[in-house]
Amino acid sequence: MTPAVGTVGVVIPALDEEASVGAVVRGLAAALADPSGPAAGGGHEIVVCDNGSRDATARVAREAGATVVSAARRGYGSACLAGLAHLRGRAGGPPGLVVFADADGSDDPSELPRLIAPLVAGPADLVIGSRALGRAEPGALTVPQRFGNRLAAFLLRALFGATTTDLGPFRAVRWDALERLAMRDPDYGWTVEMQAKAARRGLVVVEAPVTYRRRIGRSKISGTVRGVIGAGTKILATIARERVLD
Repeated sequence: MTPAVGTVGVVIPALDEEASVGAVVRGLAAALADPSGPAAGGGHEIVVCDNGSRDATARVAREAGATVVSAARRGYGSACLAGLAHLRGRAGGPPGLVVFADADGSDDPSELPRLIAPLVAGPADLVIGSRALGRAEPGALTVPQRFGNRLAAFLLRALFGATTTDLGPFRAVRWDALERLAMRDPDYGWTVEMQAKAARRGLVVVEAPVTYRRRIGRSKISGTVRGVIGAGTKILATIARERVLD
């Protein structure tokens, strides 16, 4: 059996996800509670970061057992930063590991142990759930998403020497490694910023194959032309910024 890892904090950015967030929270809680898994031991916390939802996302998340915090600024990265600020200020101190997951049901919560096992066993600092190495359900990834992920992964390899195939949102990182990254992007550049900085700072990054499911509801990014263009532009701009700082 994989040794226990101490505490795990799960950060879930959410915007109008009342139809899916409850099942996501319950699924992740079940994975963390598995006595045979790498997170055995308890003391974990699931934080849903409400990014200005106009529906019942916050209420549904609380009823499912999550802590709910609000992100003052709209944006994926802003929501993640709000979740990390909460974990950093916990009375018992921050968790040993942080897992990031989406609230739309596209990530499979049962695969959480696959992400954190390399961190527990060492020497990994950051684990990216790769949809390219795993399996995506038909229709789960649009053509622009597939192209964008491949392009971003290519640029990360070419410009930073990163070994990566995907910008998958389902990922896990050691708290001390995350603090070294000094994350700051408030928008769609969050995932690529993390991977570029990890390469620049010499963190040990591995990928784990994960399943990607059709999301529940319409995507705020891939569901609109404006969202696709905005996200793609932001990702490329973030890569350029990090390269200049390299």
